[in-house]
Amino acid sequence: MAQKVLVGLSGGVDSTVTAILLQREGYEVEGVYMKLHEKEGYHEANFSRAERVAAYLGIKIHFLDLGEDFKREVYDYFVESYKEGLTPNPCVMCNRTIKFGKLMDFADRVGADLVATGHYVKCDGKAIYRAKDKSKDQSYFLCEIKKEVLPRLIFPLGEWIKEDVKVFAADIEILQDIATQKESSEICFVENDYTEILEKHMDIDLEGETVDTQGNVVGNHKGYMHYTIGKRRGFFVNGAHDPHFVLDIKASSNQIVVGTREKLEVSHFDVKQINLFETLSDFHCDVKVRYRTRAVPAHVRIEGEKGRVVLKEPVFGLAKGQIAAFYDGEKLLGGGVIC
Repeated sequence: MAQKVLVGLSGGVDSTVTAILLQREGYEVEGVYMKLHEKEGYHEANFSRAERVAAYLGIKIHFLDLGEDFKREVYDYFVESYKEGLTPNPCVMCNRTIKFGKLMDFADRVGADLVATGHYVKCDGKAIYRAKDKSKDQSYFLCEIKKEVLPRLIFPLGEWIKEDVKVFAADIEILQDIATQKESSEICFVENDYTEILEKHMDIDLEGETVDTQGNVVGNHKGYMHYTIGKRRGFFVNGAHDPHFVLDIKASSNQIVVGTREKLEVSHFDVKQINLFETLSDFHCDVKVRYRTRAVPAHVRIEGEKGRVVLKEPVFGLAKGQIAAFYDGEKLLGGGVIC
């Protein structure tokens, strides 16, 4: 009997191609559309496309409303992190708690052996690896998922190049209009800028002090929530001749700490909420401190619930609350939250 795969169908090209590939490989495929947030008109259009894909493939599709879980685990975390002056990564937390958390529970309810999505990443059931298409690789966003779910994950697009997916899609009738849809942004509930979300919950335009690394007031800013580490513009510094950047955010006093670029340089940092796919406590690896940065060599030592990461070459603009993902070559070892 064929294994049943529950495929997360978003209504887009990648998840549709994923379902087609798995069906052609002989799996029994069912689709599921996950409603995660309340963006107006978003779900009506996307679920309609997902339904058309399911009809084309002759498969069953489920509508799974995870809105309450998503608000509690992802949206509220996003808002509260910015309140505390942190830089959150909601996609990482969504993958851990929702897409490969609550979705796995739903897979159990419908009797699915495996779960698949359109992520560009490889998984052999024991470990996660970078995708063949390095420009689309999404392994970074999976560094916090639970080790226990790995044996049930399958990612067909891990071996594909995005351009080849587009060529493949061009020959599939149902994908003709879907292929013209704009690709989703990294944060699904943000339309343009993250501050549009924050201003729904608080006053983000409270002018505050800009200070140097010694705590001296050197200017002002328009409200600390407008800034992330490394930002260069949008604040005032008295008599500055060199460009200044945001080095730190002090939420409790509505202050931002600024300095010249060399002061953004970091050679070590701590991590918490550590998640590893194998037993490690003292190891060498490559670490990515943001999705769009390259991995740099490091040594990681874990003691208790925290770890110290010592970099063999410095990085710039390290942000508290962001994610550090650990790699051994192509293999994803896990990750942690930068603190």
